[in-house]
This record gives sequence, structure tokens and C-alpha cells, in this order.
Amino acid sequence: MISIKNLEVSFRTENGWFPAVRKISFDLKKSEVVGIVGESGSGKSVTSLSIMRLHDPAASKITGEIFYNEIDLLSLSVDQILNYRGNKISMIFQEPMTSLNPVLTCGFQVAEAIKQHGITSKEQIKSSVLNLFKEVQLPSPNLTYNKYPHELSGGQKQRVMIAMALSCNPEVLIADEPTTALDVTVQNTILQLLLRIKNERNMSLIFISHDLGVIGEIADRVIVMYKGEIVETADVHTIFNSPQHPYTKGLLACRPSPEMRLYKLPVVSDFLNSELTQIESLNNNNISEILSSYQINEAKFQARRKVVYAQPPILKVENLKTWYPVKHGFFSNGSDYNKAVDDVSFEVYPGETLGLVGESGCGKTTLGRSILRLIEPTAGNIFFKGKNLINLSINEMRAFRRNIQIIFQDPYSSLNPRLTIGQSIIEPMEVHGVYGNYKQRKQRVMSLLDRVNLKPEHFNRYPHEFSGGQRQRISIARALALQPEFIICDESVSALDVSVQAQVLNLLRELQEEFKLSYIFISHDLAVVKHISDRMMVMNQGKIEEIGDAEEVYHHPQTEYTQKLISAIPKGITLRN
Repeated sequence: MISIKNLEVSFRTENGWFPAVRKISFDLKKSEVVGIVGESGSGKSVTSLSIMRLHDPAASKITGEIFYNEIDLLSLSVDQILNYRGNKISMIFQEPMTSLNPVLTCGFQVAEAIKQHGITSKEQIKSSVLNLFKEVQLPSPNLTYNKYPHELSGGQKQRVMIAMALSCNPEVLIADEPTTALDVTVQNTILQLLLRIKNERNMSLIFISHDLGVIGEIADRVIVMYKGEIVETADVHTIFNSPQHPYTKGLLACRPSPEMRLYKLPVVSDFLNSELTQIESLNNNNISEILSSYQINEAKFQARRKVVYAQPPILKVENLKTWYPVKHGFFSNGSDYNKAVDDVSFEVYPGETLGLVGESGCGKTTLGRSILRLIEPTAGNIFFKGKNLINLSINEMRAFRRNIQIIFQDPYSSLNPRLTIGQSIIEPMEVHGVYGNYKQRKQRVMSLLDRVNLKPEHFNRYPHEFSGGQRQRISIARALALQPEFIICDESVSALDVSVQAQVLNLLRELQEEFKLSYIFISHDLAVVKHISDRMMVMNQGKIEEIGDAEEVYHHPQTEYTQKLISAIPKGITLRN
């Protein structure tokens, strides 16, 4: 279906042309699913956009050949490629919220794609859109037709994108990170949906991801990319059971292991720059062997826990409720409520990490922000070191926040784009009037940047000049600026590459030990929560489903909801065990 030969893609920069993809070649067969895996910057998305001819010709240079059914797509004119784009080869983009137009209804946007390719009857177009919405299992297709993107959940927006991509019956579908940052249950649903549609329509599928676990769930054959090159390609079972390249070995090993309790996670650089690369053939057993060297010393672990739980709790939440009135119309009396947090009680001990897990909409983030009173609770008590935060005035609470900090989910939107990162980290010190003059504060910022593995020259750079993982480190440095005792980490690794995620998780654990921090770690990824947490709390529809030792909850879940979350974790990541 697709044959790529010696593809090279370069982009114009201030320093000349930068090669993002370097002479890669691969084929896609009829009805085959090819998975392309690699970290950000490896060239995955650049390759897929090249197939669709979506690069700006003024800023990019493409050489090589891309054949679709023996037609070289790179040789076609701008008008000619329109007959193939969407009609023969279609694409699902990574971020549905930025790919969908926020001022147009979902139905209109899918109808627009159908109209573009020749169908003009309004009744026929609307009927096709509603059938597509049914095919991708969107709830209430007629209602969804008239909804705007912001009115849908992340998983529903992704289904609208899938419907749009399928609207002209393509023979090849390219899915670029379609499940990144989705809940494991929604992710599992999207993967199953893509496989079902692919089989029913007899399509070929290129599936792009940075997570080998997800690739292992859907692909027949895997292509591993690193720095613009293909470093390994094989069928999915060979990749998982006998990876040959150090980079592939690193990607497999840096995901949290479901079976082992690890103190820290290996990162890809461990494999690229160490004696691990000398292993000729790293199979399942070898990876388990390497992971065992990162395993927690059980005696030390239990001794630490004994100390942690012998102390009185640092945070005690009692019967916390955060309800929002739901209005059904202008004359509504507001008697209905959305119970985002509904009668929740728990404790966190000094030096402990309490993992908070659940699907989107379960109330995790609302609970975290209610504890800080960034959202005012409806009822209940929040005791921090014996003081009830609910009774504090706004000014008292503002001063108290020096002890309790939060790391937000999206570091880019939580950093001011007009401030350098040095200014962003100094700002809380100025607000609270601590650490002396500017020179002393700058010195503290420099030591914090060093501690989160950033460089002194980063002080004067702006947020847009950093990668996602670097921005997350900046957010961590800012949270540490006031020497808090308690940090709430809200989905702080959910959208990061698996290797960068491993680095951030390792950093959080090191900082906890160094600064004697207590964490509430919020995530929808059970494997990650299980890795970093002492205890795990599962939330569903505003209530606590289950709470207990992280290992116990993960391996012996008591409720049906927790069992569903665990069963939805991509099985590809457990193949190596």
C-alpha cells in the first residue's frame, strides 16, 4: 500500500537545514498495522506528515520516494495530492482539541470533510455523519452532531477525529499518538475501536506512539525510530522478546514494571551509554535481570515505612465535599448538584506518597485543588499539621500555601510565557518575601535548577524554548522554591515520553528523600501510581472506591472498578515478564 524509500526531511533553521528524518525506508502492506515508536524528536510525526504532504514547502525540504499503489506522492502537484489526501490516505492527529475548530460544531466539521470530496446533498451528508458517529460509538449521535468540541470529553473528541478521518473511506489510516494522555480505559476503548474498524473496512494502519506498551497492543510489525533514523524493525513479538538495539531495550525497560517494586526506573540513556549495550541479545530474562538491579531493598523499604506510619498524619481530610450546582435553564433553582468530591476522608503521613488514581471526571484534580482551597470546598475539614485550613481567611490561606504546593498537569499553561524561567521561580519568593534580596534569590534559583538537572544558562530562557520534560522540571523547581513540606503532583507525567517520564519519577523520589517531602500523586496511569506510591487511593464519581498498600491494591483489587482499571492497562508492557 505504502512504500517509502530513502526518505529524508530537513527543516530550515537559523543555522541552516536540520535533518529531522535521515534516509529511512519501510513498507506498509494491505490490512497490516505498522507501529512506529520512539521518543519526541525521533521523527515519527515528521514521517507521517511527509506521507500526507503536509509540511510547509517554504520551510522544509523532502527527498526520496513515497509510493502509494506505485504512484510517487512526492512527484504530484498541490492540486493532484488533494485527490489522495483524506480520500485514499487519512490521518488522526495527536491533540483533538487543537485539531478541531472550537467555533464549529462537531457535525459540521465532519460534514465539511465529506463535502470536500464531492457529496453535495445535505440529507445524504448528515446521514453519513450520523452513521460515522454510530460506527465510532459516540453516545447520542444526534446530540453530538450539534455539540462544540469543548462540550465533549477527551475520548469523545478523539472519536470525532476518527470519524472525520474515516469519512471518505480511506485505504490507509495514519494514527499519530491518538491515545496520548487519555485514561487507560478510554485508551483501551480507542485501540479496540481502531482495530475493529480496520478489520471491518480492510484498511492498512500506521500507528504512531512513544509507548511500546500501546504499540504491543495493536501492531503486527514495529519500527523503532531514534534521532531521525530507523534503528530496528521486526514483528511485534520479536521486538518484545528479543530486542537487538540498545535504544529498544531502554524503551522496554523504562516503563514501570507491574511485577517488581523498583526504587528507580532505568532510562534510555542508561542503555545507550553503559555496559548494558554490550549485551549481545537482550531477551525477556535479561531485561528482568537488569530491572532486578533497580529493585527496592525490601528490608530498608519496610524499615522506612515503619518510621513513616509511626508518626501522626501531616494531612487529614474529613468528609470533604465539593459540589457544583447544575443549572437546567434560566429559571432553574439549582437544586441539582454535580458532586465532584463527595464525602471523602483520608490521611497522608510525613514522608509518604499517596497515589490518587481514577478516570477523567472522577474528581481527582478537584480534590487536589480543594485541599489547597484553590477551589472552595462545600463542606468538610482539612487538617494540615493539626490546623484546620477551612477556618483560615483568604490571606491566612495564601500565606499557608508556602507549606503546600502543587505541580500542575500542563507545565506550559501554568508558566507565564512572558517571564523567563528564572523570573517564574523567583516570583513566589517575592510574593512571600523570603530568601533576602534579588541576588540571594537568584542564587537559590540556580541551585534549584541544578537540582532538577537543568543548566544555569536556562535562567534567562522562556518556557517555549524548552521541551515538555524540561518544562515539567521547571514546574518542580518552582514548587520547591519555598521549601514546602507537602506537594500535590497533578498528572505531572501523563503527557511525557516514557523515558522522560521515568526521569521525572526518579527525580520526584530523590527530592522526597532529600527534602523530606510528602506527596499526593494524582494520575490516571495505575502502573505509574503503583511504582511511586506507598499507598494507593482509587476514586470513582467523587467517592473513594478503595484505599490501601499500593502493591496490595494493584495485585489484589477488591472492587470491580479497580479491576476494570487494571485490566485496561496495555498488555504489551507485560510481555517482557
